Amino acid sequence: MRTVLVRRAGAAGEEATAPGAVPEPARRGARRAAVLVPAAAMLGAGLWGLDRGTMWRDESATFQVARRSVPQIWDLLGTVDAVHGLYYLLMHVVLAVRADEIALRLPSVVASAATAALVGALGCRLARPRVGLWAGLLYAATPFVGHYAQEGRSYALVAAGAALATWLLVRAVEDGGRGRWAGYGAVVAVTALLHEFAVLLLVAHALTLLVSRIPGRTWRAWACAAAAACAALAPLAVLSRGQSAQVSWIRTPGPAEAEALLRAFAGPRDLVLAGTLLLVAVALAAPAPRTGRLHLNAVALPLALAPPVLLYAAAQVQPLFLDRYLLFCLAGVPLLAAAGADRVLGQLPWRRAVAVAGAAAVLAAFLWQLPQQERERLPVSRGDELAPVAHLVGRQARPGDAVLFLPLYERRVALAYPKDFTGLGDLTLKRSAAASGTLFGEEVTARELRARLARLRPGARVWVVADTNTVGTRWFRARPAESAKWDELREFCREESSAYVRGGVVTRYVRRD
Repeated sequence: MRTVLVRRAGAAGEEATAPGAVPEPARRGARRAAVLVPAAAMLGAGLWGLDRGTMWRDESATFQVARRSVPQIWDLLGTVDAVHGLYYLLMHVVLAVRADEIALRLPSVVASAATAALVGALGCRLARPRVGLWAGLLYAATPFVGHYAQEGRSYALVAAGAALATWLLVRAVEDGGRGRWAGYGAVVAVTALLHEFAVLLLVAHALTLLVSRIPGRTWRAWACAAAAACAALAPLAVLSRGQSAQVSWIRTPGPAEAEALLRAFAGPRDLVLAGTLLLVAVALAAPAPRTGRLHLNAVALPLALAPPVLLYAAAQVQPLFLDRYLLFCLAGVPLLAAAGADRVLGQLPWRRAVAVAGAAAVLAAFLWQLPQQERERLPVSRGDELAPVAHLVGRQARPGDAVLFLPLYERRVALAYPKDFTGLGDLTLKRSAAASGTLFGEEVTARELRARLARLRPGARVWVVADTNTVGTRWFRARPAESAKWDELREFCREESSAYVRGGVVTRYVRRD
């Protein structure tokens, strides 16, 4: 009997070290690399060119609101920007340590690196380590991801929350108890509170469970977690519904917006786009063997498709479709593309060489899209620049001069860069943005503005900071308060000079004799 046991143990040992078998330490190392390498790549890409030298309008809102006191932030959320409330509170803590543009964007960089790591972890768990490695690197190399990794808004954090929730879902379905499902529900709730459209993640996860034919007890556990997340989101959904005028500028999406989202997810350059879609098609046509209770396709495809399709359909009635709102579901595309690449290369015997070759292919795709990556790090990549406007005023104005903003929201320039406006009197300001619980402050009536202009000494200088995209347009003329400011200014002052910079125009007026 002892001889038989020894022989069986020896056979088992020989099987464990048989040619082609991967030792457990090597597997652990491969899984670790599949998580850490994409995270490091995304961190490097995020830190590259992080300080663009200027904020754009949405970042300026984050910067000036997050630097208010918590009661002031809470006061603001009752009237505007409730959907960004949790993000503003998080950034309040960050900017209390250091208030500059790098600190403003650093949480997005870290969140994007965490998302790349989670994509790698999902690929490892649902397929094999090299799939995770390739998927995480593909995520990090996507220009659309790099864009929001360097922006002081909530979208990168939402993407990280969605990736973590998806990873927790996989773990909970496989071996989860109440604690895992509670963690899943909590992460979904926090993610949706960062941006409420992330609640569409639950639809993607429901489809994952549906096609995976999970048992009833798992459905019940998921339903409880999902219901708790929706209950936590409900007050914000009711409050933000009353603030929907904020997004009234969004137009109904069409084929152009759908194509733009496809290119954002799969690659802006035609060659990369075609390669990505081809690999996704391979993954769908020839699914890899399931390694756990959930198949990679069942997780990645609903994640990539369900939220965009639902939001696109809903936007035909209520236009709310923007590509940045859907960054959180992009992770499904690199997972599918990596799975397709594994099906193509999976029969080759040189595992380590194949993994390196796949990573090199991702690097080649990154280099092919390098012009797009470089453009994302230029000040012009966001459409408007506030710093050049502010610095123009700061160089020319003298203490004692006055300033007037057309329209009201152009005061964001001074709120983002207050040093350039030190010593200037704001002709239209009645109460500051923080004191009035608004984004841009409360302004005086046209009658009070007239009185203030009349009190200026002859020859006094008034600097007008104007948005060239709106002043003089139908939108501007339809707002009596803005038109009245313009009329009163021209009655009391004469124009002397104008300087145009990207982001606006600064015009010097002089009080008439």
